[in-house]
Amino acid sequence: MARQLRFTGTDSKVGGCPALHTDEGTGEVIVQGTPVTDPEDIAQLQHFGPDDAAVAVPRELLLNWGPKEMERVPEFVDQATFCRLFETFKHTAWRLETRRGYASDREDPDFQAFLDTGSSPCDPNEPWFVNIKAQTEAGKTVGRVRVADNPPTTEQRFLLDYARHNGAVGEDIRYLWREEADRAALPTEDFWIFDSRLVALLHFDDADNLVNIELITEPPEVVRCCMVRDAAMHNAISWDEFAAQVAAGG
Repeated sequence: MARQLRFTGTDSKVGGCPALHTDEGTGEVIVQGTPVTDPEDIAQLQHFGPDDAAVAVPRELLLNWGPKEMERVPEFVDQATFCRLFETFKHTAWRLETRRGYASDREDPDFQAFLDTGSSPCDPNEPWFVNIKAQTEAGKTVGRVRVADNPPTTEQRFLLDYARHNGAVGEDIRYLWREEADRAALPTEDFWIFDSRLVALLHFDDADNLVNIELITEPPEVVRCCMVRDAAMHNAISWDEFAAQVAAGG
């Protein structure tokens, strides 16, 4: 079975070697570098077996992108702690959304109203809207990139319609077709980044329920998520442009 590799990082300025990847299944670190092939060099390597390979990478690659702990211990927080992050962030809050649906949306009365009428209602006095409006009016940035299937799922159509309410309080919501997200090598993860220093990784079960929220401050992982954000923002289109494409049949 093929490994499930996740890009960790690179010090290359042109996008090539050297780089590190992590095996999601085993936790092993895959080092990508220049092969060491000179017989005199190989002769100096201790414990080098006939099936082994050696690569050369700059020391900085391991210092900057290698894991800092022998075994990473996730830090999980409750909903109240997570919600406070939207009140205390300093300048930016940004989310990547990649799922085909969310159980919390399906349980929302606004979702049923959308199914009945084709339009989602909104209460502008909901705490989320009140807070985000205050944050964006204070000059802070709140945004998302949503990955959608073609054609969009019912849940994705609901969120597409609901995005007009988010936009009214200052959220910058953009969209990517899933095939374009795949071409851009975006991960199938859901996370928020706060101030480019803290990541809240959202874990879901197979029924689309939010299971737990993991806070990450390890610099290589935060930088990786920031790189994902930059790639997503570069390739995404505005909400109104995407809505027009959906209305026209993709």
